[in-house]
Order: sequence, then C-alpha cells, then structure tokens
Amino acid sequence: MADKTVVQNRRARHDYHILDSFEAGIELKGTEVKSLRNGQMMLKDSYVDIVKGELFLLGAHIAPYEQGNIYNHEPERPRRLLMHKREILKLTPQVREKGHTLVPLKVYFTRGKAKVQVGLCKGKQTTDKRATIRERESKVEMDRAMKEASQG
Repeated sequence: MADKTVVQNRRARHDYHILDSFEAGIELKGTEVKSLRNGQMMLKDSYVDIVKGELFLLGAHIAPYEQGNIYNHEPERPRRLLMHKREILKLTPQVREKGHTLVPLKVYFTRGKAKVQVGLCKGKQTTDKRATIRERESKVEMDRAMKEASQG
C-alpha cells in the first residue's frame, strides 16, 4: 500500500543540510485527522523539540475542520510525536550539539496512521544556499541540452 503524502517541507531542504531522518507517529485529535486527510496542514517555521524525554512538534498549523463545530482543535497546539525511548535517547545528544536541530520534513499516512518524517539537520549558510541553487539550475540546463541534442 502506497503512502499518502499530506504535506512536504520544501523550505527545510533549502535552509538545512539533512544529516539523517527518522519516522515518528503523531498524536492527533479526531478533527485534526480529518483536516490532515483534506491536506489542510502547513509545516512552515515548524520544528521538533525534546521536552522531558518526549518529542513535540511545535509551530505546525493544522487548519480547523470545517464540520468540527464545538469539538474543533486549536490550530497550532504542540503535538506529541511517538518514538521509541531508545531512539529519543540516541537523538538527544545529537540535537544538543551546536547548530543541529530537528525539523519535520513531511507528514503522510501509512496504513491509516499519520506519520511525520523528522530530519536531523544542520543550518546552511547563505553561500551554501546559493551553491545549491546554482547546482540545481545547472542540472536543469544540462537536462535541457541533453533533451535537445537527442531530439535534434
């Protein structure tokens, strides 16, 4: 069964070097799940923090469910991420290292369960961002030249 991607954090790939990635479950309320299934989530400016040995997704916006009436959720509440204790203990010293952070890369459904792909990231400098853009543009131009050469 294929994963159904709800949202991807494209900004994370631009702003950070992704060193490693992990899968975590996400603890949601009923109306949040319904909003996610409609694709109503934004990961812009969101991050993951370790508080008392637990992971929390902070700053992620899940829009209120339209038919939720009084049972609707708070759009930007902290959401607990579900990971094994030993995985969190392994991550903790890596995150404490200067310049490292945990960033949500994408949210998707696997076998009916909402999952978050969390990346261990190191911030990019402005020059690194420019180099990444340059590489991407040169790759596009090379692909275009190859396509034209094969057609002509």
